[in-house]
Amino acid sequence: MGGPPTIENPTVFTPGYSVNLLSKFVRLVLVIICVTLFAFSLVSLLPGDAARTFNPFASPEQIAQIRADLRVDDPFPVRYGRWLGDFVRGDLGQYYGVAGDTVADKFGKDFPKTLLLVLYTQIFVLLLAIPLGVFTGARAGSAFDKSMNLLFFLALSIPAFVLAFFFKKYLTIDREVLPERGWVDFSVNPVEHFRHLILPVLCLGLSQIAVYARLLRSDMVATLQEDYITMAKAKGIKPNRILFRHALRPSSLTLLTVIGLNVGTLIGGAVIIERIFGLPGIGTDTVEALQARQIVAVQSFVAVIGIAFVLVNFVVDLLYSVLDPRIRRG
Repeated sequence: MGGPPTIENPTVFTPGYSVNLLSKFVRLVLVIICVTLFAFSLVSLLPGDAARTFNPFASPEQIAQIRADLRVDDPFPVRYGRWLGDFVRGDLGQYYGVAGDTVADKFGKDFPKTLLLVLYTQIFVLLLAIPLGVFTGARAGSAFDKSMNLLFFLALSIPAFVLAFFFKKYLTIDREVLPERGWVDFSVNPVEHFRHLILPVLCLGLSQIAVYARLLRSDMVATLQEDYITMAKAKGIKPNRILFRHALRPSSLTLLTVIGLNVGTLIGGAVIIERIFGLPGIGTDTVEALQARQIVAVQSFVAVIGIAFVLVNFVVDLLYSVLDPRIRRG
């Protein structure tokens, strides 16, 4: 049952791997601390006086009161420590001068919508990009490969917001094929839920299909030249089994890395797409809070989005050992 970790014996975890895993957790904590520090410091770089934003015609006494309420005159370490303590306890703060939901309430309602948009986009992209990457890699240099590469370059050259306005005009305004804007919860109406998200997912995902497929194609071309692939072909194993069982797995490491890094790209793109299609997600909330100079809300939104990005990449890092157990010895 022993032996070194190999593809055939993927369940072996060495002491060195345990130490490596512990070091990853330590680095994760340090990176999260850095993310919170960056998110808290970012608002300090905004031009103008945040206190005067809430009331441009306020008297000096009123401005002083607003600054006291926001505690912006306290030393930076004190403000950061107080904010971080509240953040760790799940208290994301209040909207200053606005009655109603707290920042945590707003975040709890809208962040899952952005996550669903990103999740649906990733699923849509992978369902198309993986087979396209595999088959173009297996047919490198063919007419099919060249045609798909042309389409990939075309998809990469069109920004998501341009696609959004194009689809919105021809599929919602002119022909009313799909809803123009808004959000419907899955629990209320599953069909309308997906109909409202078809265009946002298409706009976010088309360029990413090109990125994923081209990366996978390049790795597949290299993998298919390996000796064990030649041996599998000599044994008479079916071509599709060779492609998807023997070649896809070792060719997926670069793709897995990009999937993790792409979470931040999709969330950033979702800010524009949410605004265009009227989706009440965290991107829309962040922009509105930034425009209103709601300091605490902006800090909390940016921090949670940053932490989510870090955690996704941490999980991706752990998944490397599943795709290629030899990494456990690193």
